[in-house]
Amino acid sequence: MKVTVDADACASTGGCTYHAPEVFVLGGDGFLTVLQPQPDESLRNQVERAAEMCPTGAITVAD
Repeated sequence: MKVTVDADACASTGGCTYHAPEVFVLGGDGFLTVLQPQPDESLRNQVERAAEMCPTGAITVAD
């Protein structure tokens, strides 16, 4: 699985960090960082939930 975030679309609401804190983090500058661009399959449910909850659709999950 590969996770990408469209930085231009990201509103930095932090919902993704709640659903998948092992994969996403908001930095002190308010910008989102993807900690694991290719997370383990065991994190798929959390990552997909984070993508579904993203209000701007900035998160893409690909196989």
